[in-house]
Parts: sequence; structure tokens; C-alpha cells
Amino acid sequence: MIATVWAVFRNNSLAFVLWAIVAGFPGTAWAGHFSALIEERLSAEATSGNPGPELLTLQRFYEARQFEPAWIEHDRPGVRARALVKHLVNAEDHGLEPADYATNEIVSLLDADSDPIRAELDVRLSRAVLEYGNDLASGRLVPTEVDKEVFIEPKEVDPFQLLTEATQASDLAAYLEGLAPDTPQYRRLRAALAKYREIADRGGWNPVDGGDTLKPGMTDPRVAQLRERLVKGGYMAADGGAPEVYDEALKEAVVAFQAHHGLTPDGAVGKKTVAALNVPAQRRVRQMELNMERRRWMPDELGRKYVFVNMADFELKVVDGPKTIHVTRVVVGKPFHRTPVMSAKMTYLVLNPYWHVPPSIARKELLPKIKKDPGYLRQKNIRVLSDWSANATEVEPMSVNWSQIKGSSFRYKLRQDAGDDNALGRVKFMFPNRHSIYLHDTPSKSLFNRTVRSFSHGCIRVENPLDLAELLLEPQGGWDRQQIDEVVASGERQIVRLQEPIPVYLTYLTAWANKNGTINFRPDIYDRDERLAGALDRARNLP
Repeated sequence: MIATVWAVFRNNSLAFVLWAIVAGFPGTAWAGHFSALIEERLSAEATSGNPGPELLTLQRFYEARQFEPAWIEHDRPGVRARALVKHLVNAEDHGLEPADYATNEIVSLLDADSDPIRAELDVRLSRAVLEYGNDLASGRLVPTEVDKEVFIEPKEVDPFQLLTEATQASDLAAYLEGLAPDTPQYRRLRAALAKYREIADRGGWNPVDGGDTLKPGMTDPRVAQLRERLVKGGYMAADGGAPEVYDEALKEAVVAFQAHHGLTPDGAVGKKTVAALNVPAQRRVRQMELNMERRRWMPDELGRKYVFVNMADFELKVVDGPKTIHVTRVVVGKPFHRTPVMSAKMTYLVLNPYWHVPPSIARKELLPKIKKDPGYLRQKNIRVLSDWSANATEVEPMSVNWSQIKGSSFRYKLRQDAGDDNALGRVKFMFPNRHSIYLHDTPSKSLFNRTVRSFSHGCIRVENPLDLAELLLEPQGGWDRQQIDEVVASGERQIVRLQEPIPVYLTYLTAWANKNGTINFRPDIYDRDERLAGALDRARNLP
């Protein structure tokens, strides 16, 4: 009988539903009733006055399925619903907040007996997928809205596609995990976060008292505090030695701690090292959460070969495939000339470059020196051009009455010729961008010996830049180190274009984990952690 009726009604779903209700077809009456409840729930949200950006997606999603439930199966939350709730409860694993997805409210509705409440649960679960999935895939915030100096765009997530794929996934847990960044850097930081969260949950560590600098060989009650702190932080194993004696094993642990925190690794425990030791474990957890957010903003695939600069670490790496093939120290912008976060493609190098002095530097820094001594320009091999146009002519510096020139009326263009004093050194690496940021050499070599290296006007100074030039030009036949050195020795300006542009990523990461498992933290020199944390709190309506 059922086959005959189906043949008659298969093209008329409404007739089939009515027949099924009369015939007592199992579950159909309940399903129709439940769909009406979901539609009613969505309508109520639409008229609530604060429906939220996800509502249109939810309405479109449920309309496409005739408002059938997505997570309720046989009048109870199904296997996929339980898997989703488990992910939401464990959102902290990814540095996210379970409360952001109304997780407690969802859990409280799981065993409800009321159909209207089950309909509410179904819609809440769908909304949670939209919010959690987007946060996991591309971050909780839009970078450019958080910080005006961050110029990166995370991948876009199609919310309808996200919700559809989640409800159709045969393994929802695997699908959700696949939304997170698929990079070893993210996975390592996630594992580090779990480790530090355990430390924080156990009460963290006690502070080390301030005082005179602790050095190897000393005996001091504070050494016991230092030893306990490094044991709890995983830098050394507990031993049976004299707890108040600063021995060699403790020195090794201190040096490792200093290296992993961007401090001078000399084993001397002074004010800066004590300050780093006394950062609470919970603050380190928060720092890792912020940097996981930054990792979600970044693309998974950076390219086969690329240049990676971490401003917070004052370091540049060249990566080729799975290997880091070059590492060097860099100098980045001062706190009031912060280097922006951005990416672009390096397309050419300039050997023996000119330095076209930026107008702001010419007005604010050089003009006072010129007024004091007009011979300053000749000493520094700086030419004066009539203006910044293509047809500008050279002006004799001594013909200008510099005493009458004011910053507001400074129209001249200053150009420093190539030479040992040139501010850009002997080579600059160009990746054209609207911020006029590039990598370059510098005559101020001593700054690379500093632990904190934020001294530039925004561009990035590279230690041993000719080594970097050699590495980048190596694939181009004819450009070996000898030829580079010959061009540099000639003093003649020469542009060398790269046959294959190389991506350059200027990043700001204050926490990360290395391949060997070591966890690194760096000071927030530009207050970008602070701004990001504040933006996240505001997004969550926290004080």
C-alpha cells in the first residue's frame, strides 16, 4: 500500500505529509511541527531588534531545507550535535572563549523535553557553527579594524557554505579541526598553550624577589626562588643540590630562559630577567591566545620560498620549502616610527643605492643640522634638488639662505649619493608597497649588537645584507658573490631585477614555539598585544 501511495503522491510533498499524518507515518507529524517551531524561532529573532549579522544566513540555510532541523534527530540532539558541543566546550584549545558561542546555554538545553526548546537548541547550534567556524578559520576580529598599522586580510569564509558543509560532514569533528590554520607553527603554539594552561591551572609560579643581580657562584636565599621558578616553567629538573647556591645547572637554565624571552643570555639575573620571570603564567596564556589570533589572520601557504621578518624578535629568516636557509638580525622602527605589519613581493635589489631623504626627516632632523653648519650636506654627500618633480634641477647648497628656510616651506629634495656614509648602506631590497617600507643595509653596524633593536624610521635594516643579496640572486645565473662585490666596489648604482619575485612577510609575533618544542616570548615593543587584547575584550563586551 505504501508503495502505491508514494507513486501517487511523490510529486506533491504537501499531500504526502497530510496522508502520512492520517496514516500514522512515524515521525512525520513531529517533523512538520518542529519545522514550524524553527521558522517561528527565526521570525522572533528577526523582530527582536538585535538579530545579529548571522540571521540572514540562518534564514537562508533553514529555508533551503524547508526549516527541517539540522541537529535534532528523532526528537533528540544527534551525534553531530554532541560532537559540536564538545568542540565548543573545548574552544580554549584554540585560544577561543567557549562563552562567545553561548556554550553554557547550549549545554543546558541538550536534555530538554520541550519541542520549542529543542527548536531553540537547533538554531543556537547553527549559529554557534557560524561564529565558531569563522573565528577558527579567519580570526575573531578584522585586523585593520583592530590596529591601523596592520595591513593584512584573512581569508574570507562563506557563512552559508560553512554551515551547509558542517551539517553534511560525515565527521564533524574532523571538519571543524580542518578550519583551523593548517600549519606546523599554529599546531606547535596550540600545544604550547595547552602546556601553559596546565601550569596556570596548577597555580602558576611564585615570584622571584628583586634585589642585586644574581650571578653564578653566588649563595643567596633568592636563588631558591629562582630555582623553583625555572623548575615550574620546565627549564630544569628538580635536583638535590644546595637550593640557595647558583650552580652551573641553574646557569644553563637561566641562559635558556633568557634566550627564549629575548633577553641577553648571559646568566646574570638582573631587573629585566626578574621582570620576565615574574610575568604570571596566566598572562603568558593570554599572550599565546593573542598570537594564535594573529596566526589565524595569516595564510596557510606563504609560498615555496619567502622572507619572513618578525619585528618583535628583531629577526629575518629566508625559508625555502620546509627549511630555514638564512637567519639574520634586523633593526626595526622606533616605537614612534613603528614598522607596519604587511606583505608584498620583492621584485628588485639596488646596489649602491641613493637615499632620497623623506620630507619629514629632511624638515625635522636634517634642516636644523644644515642651519647650524651648511657644510653638513657636502660632508654627508647629500645633493640638493630644486623639488620632487621629475624635472628637478640640482641646486648649489651654499646658494641657499638656509637660515630663512622653515620646515613648513621646505620644498627641496635631498638625495644622498652612494658611499660609506649612505643611510641605506650598499644595498636595498625593494618590495613596492604604499608604505614605502623596504629592507636595506646600514652604516650603523653596532646597533645589531643590541638586544632590543628598534631604532629606524620604519624601514628594516639588515645585518650582513650582502649575504642576503647573494642568497636571493643565486638562482639567477651570473650573480655570484664576486660580481656583487665588484659592483659594490665600483660605487655605481645598479638595479638588479629578480627573475622570480619573492614574497616578504613583515609580522609581529610575541609568542611562538620552535620545532624543538621551545616556547618563546618577546616584549610587546609596539603595544600591539595590548591593543589586540583590548579589542577582543570590547568585542565581548568586557570592561
